[in-house]
Amino acid sequence: MTATMPPTTLSSDNPAVRPGRAAPARPLRHTLRNALIITRREVRDSFRDWRIIAPIIILTFFFPFLAQAVAAEFSDFLRSYGAELIGERTIPFLLMIVGFFPISISLVIALETFVGEKERRSLEPLLSTPLTNTELYIGKTLAAMIPPLIASFGGMVVYLTTLLAGELAWRPPAMLIVQIFLLTIVQALVMVTGAVVVSSQTTSTRAANLLASFIIIPMTLLINGESIIMFLAPDAESPAGIGALWAIIVGMLVVVLLLLRIGNSLFNREELLGRTIDQMNIGSILRNIARHFRAAGDKPARGLVDWYTRAIPYSLRRLKTPAAITLGVFLVAFAAGFGVGLLPEWRLPLPASGLATPATDLLEGVLTPAFQEQAVLAIVWQNGRILLAATLLAFFSFGVLALILTPLVYVVLGYILAQMLLSGQDLLLFLIALVPHGVVEIPVIVLATAAAFRLGSVITRPPAGSTPGAAWTMALGDTLKLWVGLVVPGLILAAVLETYVTFPLVAGYLLR
Repeated sequence: MTATMPPTTLSSDNPAVRPGRAAPARPLRHTLRNALIITRREVRDSFRDWRIIAPIIILTFFFPFLAQAVAAEFSDFLRSYGAELIGERTIPFLLMIVGFFPISISLVIALETFVGEKERRSLEPLLSTPLTNTELYIGKTLAAMIPPLIASFGGMVVYLTTLLAGELAWRPPAMLIVQIFLLTIVQALVMVTGAVVVSSQTTSTRAANLLASFIIIPMTLLINGESIIMFLAPDAESPAGIGALWAIIVGMLVVVLLLLRIGNSLFNREELLGRTIDQMNIGSILRNIARHFRAAGDKPARGLVDWYTRAIPYSLRRLKTPAAITLGVFLVAFAAGFGVGLLPEWRLPLPASGLATPATDLLEGVLTPAFQEQAVLAIVWQNGRILLAATLLAFFSFGVLALILTPLVYVVLGYILAQMLLSGQDLLLFLIALVPHGVVEIPVIVLATAAAFRLGSVITRPPAGSTPGAAWTMALGDTLKLWVGLVVPGLILAAVLETYVTFPLVAGYLLR
C-alpha cells in the first residue's frame, strides 16, 4: 500500500531529513504519535478489504454459537455419567479457543506487513517518509494486532453472554474471565511481534508463511498446556485466579518485550529494500564457528596448551554478566526451595535422628565396584542431558528456559535442607553429601547454564558493529569451546568424585 504522510505532523530530526546529523532521542509520546499515523492508515485499509472483514465477522458471530452448542452437548454427556465438574472445567478452555481463532488472522496480517508490501512494490514510498525505524515498526505491529483483537473480544463477549444467559447458566470466578482475556491479549502480542520479525527479515511471502509454523506450533502447544492447567488446577475456583496462568501471562509479556527488542534492532529499511534473496552458506558458517572455537583474542590458539591458557579464559571473560545472572537465579531457586520446605503443609515426616534401617542397608550396596562403574556413566549422562536440553531450549526461548530447567535441582536442595533442619538432622550429613563433588559440579553447571543463556539471548542485543547472525555464531563457537574444554571434563570429574568419594563418605557417616 502506498503511504502518503503529512509532513507537518512529523519531526524533521530524522537523518532522512537532515543528512549527516544524528537523530536525537525522541520522547515516547512523540514516537507513539508518529507510529499511530501508520497504524490508522493500515487499520483503515484492512477494514476496507472484504477478505479480512469476512473471516472476522464469521469468527465473531458464528463460531461462539458453535462452541456454545458443543459445550452444551458435552456437558449433557458428562452429566449423564455424573461428571458435572469435569464438564464445567472444560468451558473456560472453549472460551479461550473462541478468542484464539480470530487471533490467527493476525498472523496472516503480520506476515504481510513488510514482505507483502515489498512484493507489491508499495513499500518504497512508506520507507521514504521521515519516520524512524522504531516508529515504522511500532505502527506496523499495532496495525496487525488491532483488527484480530477486536474480532477476538467480540467473539468472547458473544460466547460469554450465551453461557451466562443460556441453559448452562455458567457462573465462573470473575478473575478467571480476566485471566482468559489477558491470555488472549498476550498471545496476540506474541504472535504478532514474532510474525512482524519474520516479515521484516524474509525476502518472500512464501518464506514468511513457512517460517510462521515456528510461531503457530509453539502457541498451539501453549494453549494445550493452559487447557490442562484450567482443568487440573487446584485453585481453579480461587477468587484470585489460577496461579499458573498468572505465571504464563508474565512469561509471555517477557517474550513480547524480547521480540519487540529483536525486531526493532534488526529492522533496517535499506536492507529491507536491497535484500532480494537469502542464501545459506553452510561452509562459511562452519568455518566461522571453528574460528571462534579456536579464538584466543585476535589470533587463534596454536596448540592445546595455548587453547587452554588463552582461548578458554578469552571465552570465560565474555560470560561475566550471564554467569552473574545465572548464579543469582540459582541462589533464588535455593532460597525458594528452602522457603517452601519450611511451610507446614510441605513438611516431610522425617525421623528425629538417624535414618531408617532400609536406607542404610541400601547404601551398603552402592559401594561395590560394579555399581560404581555404572554410577559414573549414569551420573554423567543424567547431568549432561539436562544441560544439553537447557542449551537447546535456550536457543528457542532467548535463553529463558535455560534459567528455568537447571535451577530446579537447587530448589530440591533448598527443600532438603529445610527438612533436615526441621527434623533435627545433623547438617554435617548435608555437607558430606554435597561438598565433595559439588565443588566441581556446581561451577560446571553454572558455566554451562550461563553459556546457554548467552547463546539464546545474544540475538536480543548483538555487540556493537555485529549482526545477529555473526553474534550468534560467535556465541555458539564459545559455547562449544567451553563444553569441550570444561563442561564435559568437569561432569566426568564430578561423577567420579560423587561415586568414589561422596558415596563412601555418606555411607560411612550413616553406618558409623
